[in-house]
Amino acid sequence: MKHLIPLVLGLLLAAPATAAEPLSLQALLAKVDDAGRSTSSSSTITMHVKTKRYERSVTMQNWTEGTERSLIRIVEPAKDRGVTMLKVDDNLWNFLPNTGRTMKVPGAMMSGAWMGSHLTNDDLVRETRFSDDYTCVLVAAQAAENVQIDCTPKPDAPVPWGKVSLTVLPDGVPVEQAFFDEDGELVRTLSFDDVQTVGTQRVAMTMTVTPHDKPGEFTKFVYEKLELDVPVDPGMFSLQALGK
Repeated sequence: MKHLIPLVLGLLLAAPATAAEPLSLQALLAKVDDAGRSTSSSSTITMHVKTKRYERSVTMQNWTEGTERSLIRIVEPAKDRGVTMLKVDDNLWNFLPNTGRTMKVPGAMMSGAWMGSHLTNDDLVRETRFSDDYTCVLVAAQAAENVQIDCTPKPDAPVPWGKVSLTVLPDGVPVEQAFFDEDGELVRTLSFDDVQTVGTQRVAMTMTVTPHDKPGEFTKFVYEKLELDVPVDPGMFSLQALGK
């Protein structure tokens, strides 16, 4: 899993390919693994969360530098405005403006829900590669339609899934990722929609997380604005700048 930062940016973005040249399995995996690895980015994202108990929408500004550094600052709703999250490598900090305090997220809380969504704190920092951590096979022959790739974890790979089924377009743009547990039960699905061209990349502007053990619930991320390879001040990815 990459970044919203691995997850949202990493999974929503995919570099373009030449339509006339079908990609090999390894090339497709490389597209998935390296999707969104621009030198930097600036974006505005709205997250819609629906659970059995509540619905909420959160709009946030997001800046990234490579895959190791990212900053998320909430702008709406007003009661959460200024709440800021900093990711540097595998570390995650939260700044809470109502207390003026910066707190590092401890390991015991990494499995907790992030901002009330169907993602966890660990989803924000986990960095795995399908080409390195999984054995992958092409299930559906490549044609003009979607391509399906089934991936099972290699022994001792640091991943929580029993299998991941990838559906991508022939040029590597993601369509769906289905995550199964070790018993073969479908746990979570990521679906990608509204593909647009941003700069030189084809981008799915929405991603929906569906937890299959919670019928009717979902978390949807929608890009309101996205710029790639833009100047980003590296000083913003520091604890000193976190509350500014």
